[in-house]
Amino acid sequence: MSQQDADAAAQNRPKVVTACVLIIGNEILSGRTQDENLAFLAKGLNEVGIRLREARVIPDDEDEIVATVNEVRRKFDHVFTTGGIGPTHDDITSPCIAKAFGVPLIVHPEARRLLEGHYPPGGLNEARLRMAQVPEGANLLPNPISRAPGFQIGNVYVLPGVPQIMRAIFSELSHQLKGGDKVLSRSVSCALAEGTIAKGLADLQARYADLEIGSYPYFRRSDFGTTLVLRGTGRPRLDAAADELKALIRELGGDPKDGASEG
Repeated sequence: MSQQDADAAAQNRPKVVTACVLIIGNEILSGRTQDENLAFLAKGLNEVGIRLREARVIPDDEDEIVATVNEVRRKFDHVFTTGGIGPTHDDITSPCIAKAFGVPLIVHPEARRLLEGHYPPGGLNEARLRMAQVPEGANLLPNPISRAPGFQIGNVYVLPGVPQIMRAIFSELSHQLKGGDKVLSRSVSCALAEGTIAKGLADLQARYADLEIGSYPYFRRSDFGTTLVLRGTGRPRLDAAADELKALIRELGGDPKDGASEG
C-alpha cells in the first residue's frame, strides 16, 4: 500500500472514542440491589458517539477503587463511575478518586452552597456535608433533583448510584461530551436455529470485518428463532450486509423480518 493509500484509509477510518463504566457498591455484588444504570449509560453514550468498551462491578474497597480507576482512566477516553457518593460511612468513592489522582479531598464551596439552599436552616449536618466533598480541582456536575452534585476530574465522571438522579445528571452532562462516529445498527429476525445459520453468518462476518454481527436466540411459548444484529458506523455498509443476511436466511428456508434499528 502506498503512503497516499495509507493516508486515505486513515482518513476514512471511523473516529472511535471509548468509555468504561465502573459500578461501585457492595450492594450490587451481594445481589441485594439490582443495577439499573449500565444499560442507560451504554445507550446514552452511544447516542453521543462514545463506545462503551468495558463495564466492571467493584466493591466499596479503597484499594480496589483506587487501583481500578487508575487502570481504566489510562486505558479509555472516558470513565464513568456510579455509586458511593452519598452521606453515609460506606460512601467512599469521592476520597478514593482524590487518592487515585493524588490530590486532597476538599469541601467545594459551590457544592456546599447548593446543599445549604436545599436543606432547611440547620439541616446541612456533618453527614450531608460529605456530599459536598470532591477532589481538589474537580468540576461539579449539576444535580437538578437533590442538588448534591456529581463531579468530573480529568477523564473521570463520578455519578451517584440512585438511578433517577444519575440519569438526570448524565442527561445534563451528555450535551458536553465529544464523541466519535456514532454506531448504527440493523436487526433481522428469523425462525431458524443458531446452528442452522452459523456457518453462513461466519462467512458474512468475514466479508464485513468492519461490522459487528451478533446472534441472539429467542424462545417464546409458540416458537423459537434467532435475532441477528449488525452494528457499524456506515449506513451503506450496514444496508448491504443486511441485504446479504436476508438472502442467506431465505436460502436456508427462513423468512427474514426486519427488527429495530438505531440511527
